[in-house]
Order: sequence, then structure tokens, then C-alpha cells
Amino acid sequence: MTERPGEGSDPLLSVSDLETHYPITEGWLRREVGRVRAVDGVSFDIHAGETLGLVGESGSGKTTLAHSLLGLEEPTAGTVRFDGDRVGELSWADQRAFRRRVQLIVQDPNEAFNPRLQVGKAVAEPLALNGMDDADRRQAIVEDVLERVGLAAEDTDRYPHEFSDGEKQRLAIARALVVDPDLLVADEPTSALDARVQSDILALLDEVRREFDVSILFVSHDIDVVRRFCDRVAVMYLGEIVERGAVDAVLDRPAHPYTRVLLDSVPSLDPSDRDLPAPLTDTIPDPADPPSGCRFHTRCPSVIEPDDTDLSAETWSRLAAFRFTVQVGELPARIDLDQPPSEAVVQEAFDLPDEIADEQTAVGVDDAVTALADGDLDRAKERLAAVLPSVCEQQVPATVETDGRPVQCHRSDPDVDAEPRPWTE
Repeated sequence: MTERPGEGSDPLLSVSDLETHYPITEGWLRREVGRVRAVDGVSFDIHAGETLGLVGESGSGKTTLAHSLLGLEEPTAGTVRFDGDRVGELSWADQRAFRRRVQLIVQDPNEAFNPRLQVGKAVAEPLALNGMDDADRRQAIVEDVLERVGLAAEDTDRYPHEFSDGEKQRLAIARALVVDPDLLVADEPTSALDARVQSDILALLDEVRREFDVSILFVSHDIDVVRRFCDRVAVMYLGEIVERGAVDAVLDRPAHPYTRVLLDSVPSLDPSDRDLPAPLTDTIPDPADPPSGCRFHTRCPSVIEPDDTDLSAETWSRLAAFRFTVQVGELPARIDLDQPPSEAVVQEAFDLPDEIADEQTAVGVDDAVTALADGDLDRAKERLAAVLPSVCEQQVPATVETDGRPVQCHRSDPDVDAEPRPWTE
């Protein structure tokens, strides 16, 4: 297992139960009718010299979380402590010091610079903002940092359009480093780059963290990049962290089904890896109306079957796919409720089993098929919910220790009656 830098010491950054919600309003009185739960109760630590990867799909809340840590978004609740101090309670002078010590590397370097400003002046801006009035000293520091990130000192007089995307990302890194920060928040810093340049930037960041002794929060959707670059990883889904721990432990022995889905989505050159399980649905739920219970249950390949039914693993998997696909309204192309299909077409489109041993379940599934054939989606949802309930939708999973790391999943909870099943089943 990868040794965690700073283990045993106090964390440099400590996040506890952080929430960032956005109100949904209606009418001229702007009455609040709901909330988008972009970040919803997130906790983690980053130690000195450590790189933590924050991974998840687009829309999972990663960027909002990063911006909330920096104060670019105002958190709704929770605490952020930096070097032991609560960021929300810092004085004006301490806020300035915090902004110097924590720097952001943005996703798209093309949006990071004023096209009319020479890059030397752009990189020097943080120095001026932090009170360095000596122009010659600023120039010397900028030239030194540019050389450290693989550019030339004489590049200070050039304009952003004269650089490639990879070089502009090096400039963005230089601007973040120029004030000698303790923590870099890198928000998808390689996603806009091609593979070769991406590898160069990762190598540069690895050199930077060792040379400057800086911690990094590395936000990414790319599992392979996180595996190569980070010490620990936190997996984020729909505003929550569902699993976190050392990179090799989480990515080699994933405990949460969502982590497994992310790993299975990584392209493989091995033809034998083609028949891997996939999510039950492709639709990411709306963060303004997240699913009840476990937020991943509508897409989960390992959703827990009802206690009182006697279904084989294969039958349950097919019925669960049917139930939750109908629940989120993600119907196959052949199912047009404006022109209701026959029951046989519904049966075939959802690949439903010909026989279901459990009589009550069989009746409920037949009723749902009939409802879809009648064009009645709501009735189909009701019948499937009645005969195919799951603890995954009924209860919010507790965070429990699994293989020495926190995991938020009912299948990892010893208090939940769920038979362990192989992932490939």
C-alpha cells in the first residue's frame, strides 16, 4: 500500500461535512422551491506533501467542491480548516495569506490569460497582489519560475497566443507557483490536452510537488491519471464521497460499485475484457432531486434484492435493470409510450426472463409490462416498486470501514442483510 505523506501529523487541509447547495426559485418573489445539492456532506483531509485525487463523472460535484474550498463558491454548511484554522472565520489579512498559500490551476489554459497581456506580467500578477512592489524582484522570480516549469526566461515578453496549449498550461502552473503556495488545487489540469502533452504536464506536476514540497488536490475524471499521479483517492458521486483511501487499495480492490463502474469504463486493449458489467442506466440523476437511499441505486449493478423473494442472481439482475430503467424513464428506443408497444415487444426490449419462480414477483412484473403496453408509465413504476423493493432505495447507507478505508455502501455494512456476490456475477 502506498505510504501516505505526512501520516501521523495534523492535516494541512481538513474538510468536514461540507455542503454547497444552490436554491431553486420561482415567481417574482423568488420563492425557494428546492435546492441543487452540488456538494452534500463531504469530508476528507490532505496532509503536507500529499496528492489526493478527487475522481468522478462530470456532474458529480468535483469542481464545485474545489471552488468551495477556495472560497470561489460560498459553502452552505460544514467547515474547511487550513493549517488548523477555520477558513470561514479568518480575518481579512489572514484571508489574503490563505489565498496566497492555496492556488488554483484551471482546466482550460486558453481561458486563464488575458490575450492582451504579456505572460510575464500575467504570471507576476499574484506577486503584485500580495504586496511585492519591487518590479525587478518580481521579474527575477517570474523568470526563475518559468525556467522551472520548462519554459524560457525570455518568454516573459510573449503573448498567450504565441504558446501551444501545453505551454499555456505550464504558464498556468508557473502563475500558481510564483507565490510559493502550500496547496495546489488542480481542476482537470490535463483534460484539454492530447495524450503526449498530458504525460508531460503530469511529469511536471510530479516534479513540482517534490521540488516545491507542495500538496495537491487533483480533480479528474480519468482513473488512469489518478492512479499514476496520486497518493490517495476520493471517489465522488452526485455530491457525496462514496469511497476513499490509498490509490492502490481503492483502485485495485474497489469496494463501492460506483468505483468498479468507473474502473470498468476505462478502455482496455485486451479483447477478453469486453464482457464487463455496466451500470443499469446511463442517466445521471438530477442533483436537485437525488434518488432516495443510496444515490447510486438507480444505476447500480449490485443493488440488493428484496429479503422475501427467491430469485437467482441472474433473474434479479435483469428485473432490477427493468425496474430502475423504468423508474428513471430511460426507456429503450423501441418503447414509445405515445404509440404503446405490445407486451411481447416490452418483454423483448427489456430482456425479461420467460419465467420467474417467485409468484408474487411474477405477477407484479406482468402487471408492469401490461401497464407499459397501455402507455401508463406511472402504473408500471408503482407495480415494480411494490414487488421489487430494495434497501438501497429505502435507507441512506452508513459509512463503514472496509479493507481499512471508509466506504458508503449497504453491501459493505455488516448490519445490512445482503449476501456478498462476485462482481462479475
